[in-house]
Amino acid sequence: MTSVPLSQLEEARRALDAPLFADLAGDAAVSFEFFPPKTEKMEETLWNSIQTLAPLRPRFVSVTYGAGGSTRERTHNTVARIAKETEIPAAAHLTCVEATKAEIEEVVRAYWEAGIRHIVALRGDPPVAGTRFTPHPDGYRNAAELVAGLKAIHPFEISVAAYPECHPDSDSAESDLANLKAKFDAGASRAITQFFFSPEHYFRFCDKVRSLGIDAEIVPGIMPVSNFAATKRMSAMCNTEVPAWMGRLFEGLDDHPAARQLVAATIAAEMCRRLYAGGVRQFHFYTLNRAELSYAICHLLGLRADSQAQENAA
Repeated sequence: MTSVPLSQLEEARRALDAPLFADLAGDAAVSFEFFPPKTEKMEETLWNSIQTLAPLRPRFVSVTYGAGGSTRERTHNTVARIAKETEIPAAAHLTCVEATKAEIEEVVRAYWEAGIRHIVALRGDPPVAGTRFTPHPDGYRNAAELVAGLKAIHPFEISVAAYPECHPDSDSAESDLANLKAKFDAGASRAITQFFFSPEHYFRFCDKVRSLGIDAEIVPGIMPVSNFAATKRMSAMCNTEVPAWMGRLFEGLDDHPAARQLVAATIAAEMCRRLYAGGVRQFHFYTLNRAELSYAICHLLGLRADSQAQENAA
């Protein structure tokens, strides 16, 4: 069994004895994920969210990449604008789906020219839901090959995906872990997990990862649940367990969006507090381009807006 440092035991005890979010040190580091907007209104929402979250001094923000490169231009434009107009380090998602190595090289060289130094390298999901991923004949077969290919082009900082509850396409948890190790062996800097709703899943997964000799960051991906039905659909696709108690908490709130927000913030904040008590100091938020829930959770974790960054974002 993995021994728990005394400082973590003291923190866990304090979390139980004191008010749950009382006097946290504010030593957590956060990052945020967005998707490229489709409309002018969505772009306005995205930029309002970025301006709201920027004063929390995120380590980076990332922008997703649609299946089969369907958002390629919008992803590039969004990431390039973040890099140009803010002081936040921007990361671009990139996948292997339906792309040749030459096409991917063209994309990443354009990112490098735009000042982007961080790529979130993913195998990616097939464009048709429910089908199996098929590598392009002239493309990369998986994320580990993509990481190695990116490193051969430029010295990017590279984040990759990790799956505490096992990727749905994996033959076994062991093969899934071996795939993660291959990504780190190829040059990945950190892993960001798929969202989960049980801290125990994350901690058990980290123990297995460390047993393989991997000492890089395994950053928990946090999904504040504002639409429970949509979250259940996403969870089914990515093999994430949704506890029955969560469904009961959202019962009867379909016509009460403000109440749903409060419940969502409570659930996510409590999970982050339990992760924090277990020694976690890095969090990655899947914002769905909305700032309120992520901002509230960060505030509860002790983070406070930087006044200078606030002025710059205004």
